[in-house]
Amino acid sequence: MARLVMKFGGTSVANVERIRNVARHVKREVDAGAEVAVVVSAMSGKTNELVAWCREAAPVYDPAEYDAVVASGELVTAGLLAIVLKDMGLNARSWQGWQIPLATDAAHGAARIESVDGARIIAGFAKGEIAVVAGFQGVHAETGQVTTLGRGGSDTSAVALAAALHADRCDIYTDVDGVYTTDPRVVPRAQRLDRVSFEEMLEMASLGAKVLQVRSVEVAMVHNVRTYVRSSFDDPADPRLGTLICDEEDIVEKQVVTGIAFSRDEAQLTLRKVADKPGVAAAIFGPLAEANINVDMIIQVVSDDAATTDITFTVPGAEFDRAKALLESRRDKIGYTALQGTPDVVKISAIGIGMRSHSGVAARAFKALAEKGINIRAITTSEIKFSMLIDEAYTELAVRTLHTLYGLDVKA
Repeated sequence: MARLVMKFGGTSVANVERIRNVARHVKREVDAGAEVAVVVSAMSGKTNELVAWCREAAPVYDPAEYDAVVASGELVTAGLLAIVLKDMGLNARSWQGWQIPLATDAAHGAARIESVDGARIIAGFAKGEIAVVAGFQGVHAETGQVTTLGRGGSDTSAVALAAALHADRCDIYTDVDGVYTTDPRVVPRAQRLDRVSFEEMLEMASLGAKVLQVRSVEVAMVHNVRTYVRSSFDDPADPRLGTLICDEEDIVEKQVVTGIAFSRDEAQLTLRKVADKPGVAAAIFGPLAEANINVDMIIQVVSDDAATTDITFTVPGAEFDRAKALLESRRDKIGYTALQGTPDVVKISAIGIGMRSHSGVAARAFKALAEKGINIRAITTSEIKFSMLIDEAYTELAVRTLHTLYGLDVKA
């Protein structure tokens, strides 16, 4: 008998009618003979409402009590879905994170999963029971307090539960029917991918693709959980299969480039004429790390005098002003002559496991963008991707150019 975890996001359970549609998807799998656990998010917009209430209650609130409040959104959805399933004549019960238990560390608001005990849910399967699990939440074993996993945490809950249950697969239902070669809103000729490797999906998720939460892909890769991305808005009686995220060995035809991702949430900072000596990089990036400002692309260019260097790097766009102020306050300690920066940049990335065995892949992109008059501010590479920083005004032109260059357009 197949064992399956199905996860439904906020737009899929936005109201009771959509919850009924979710129930029909669940019934289809049960009727096909599968043991099913369902993981649900809060109804669309409810988490934002709960967060706003916390902020209204107190400017500085206790993070543990914050988790107790925001975790309630998923409890409502799980209970409603269980009620609908029972009304359809199916045997179902709702589960809260602590009841499983899904154990986490004590980092309230951004907890990480430490273990999942699937024994009680498996025992329910033996009785023909459908488990409806509130996603996004767990429990800290020592304190017994509810914890939440951060935005997108229901994806991580679902994949971790699938690993604990030794499920045959985990189906992530969302408002799109799979993973595309790039954002179809930018490139109408983007095509849905049948299969994507864990590594490629991890790069796509971290580089701007919003289909899956990064941590959920990490968990899937570590535990080799075959994961499908599917649309909850398909006809439950005749759904499309979606995109399978799997081990590289399960992909027969490996494309050189699988997809083009882009992230608008980028800002560039450049320190001019920094002394080229040991300890300077630590003086720059140490304080940024202590301030929890993530640094991504780092480019260092030694000046003609060989005594100074220019250092360029990127930070999240929302952190631009804070990072700039921090560096300005440490100007004397770092010893630079000028600080320049702009938040009007975008990171464009090409991803593909086929790059491992092909040379000149990035060079083709550089030439194509140059022919379009697009200047590249910075470049970073890894084994299966390369990223370029360009002016934000050229985002759509660059994405479409690369998408066509690597043969990713849907054939007419």
